[in-house]
Amino acid sequence: MKVAIDGPAAAGKTTLARALAQKLGFLFVPTGAMYRAAALAVQRGCNLQTGEITVGPEGTVFLNGENVTAQLSHPSLDELSSALAVDEAVRARLVALQRQIAQGCDVVMEGRDIGTVVLPHAEVKIFLWATVEERARRRWRDQGGHYEEVLAAIQARDARDSTRAHSPLRPAPDAVILDTTDRSEHEVLQQALELVEERRARLAR
Repeated sequence: MKVAIDGPAAAGKTTLARALAQKLGFLFVPTGAMYRAAALAVQRGCNLQTGEITVGPEGTVFLNGENVTAQLSHPSLDELSSALAVDEAVRARLVALQRQIAQGCDVVMEGRDIGTVVLPHAEVKIFLWATVEERARRRWRDQGGHYEEVLAAIQARDARDSTRAHSPLRPAPDAVILDTTDRSEHEVLQQALELVEERRARLAR
């Protein structure tokens, strides 16, 4: 079974996808982290077309065999990974890798174009949403800094993601939209689990 989780920055995609994968025993694939690994590769002077980015248990990300997961949250990767995400050649390379990872296994994959581009035939598609103010508050609580600057950065990222020429951020036509603005992580996880179980039941008929 393939579960696709999409949504804008700080909507809670990674938190939900990791928890859902743990509950279901599925592979967790954080595609945003893969783009950040690509940005790290660029910083190191690696060739993106020949470099290897893979995903291991619990969403660990490897670059040329090295576990770089702990390095991917560095702020220096923010703008570069965002720029790479709109590069057609980089997207083509990573989408191919993501599809390859998902072959032959149960997977929960999160990102911004999973249900529309990467796994368009996923059995379950979820689009997470929250107001931009709430998403900025979450990012501000996690990373600190000035709230107004965090809000402006998320608004700018939303604009880039939704207007880019290739794979713009939008819900798949058959995605279930979950608004997480005033809901706890547990409540969102429970609804996602219900969606998966409902789909499993339909497939078993």
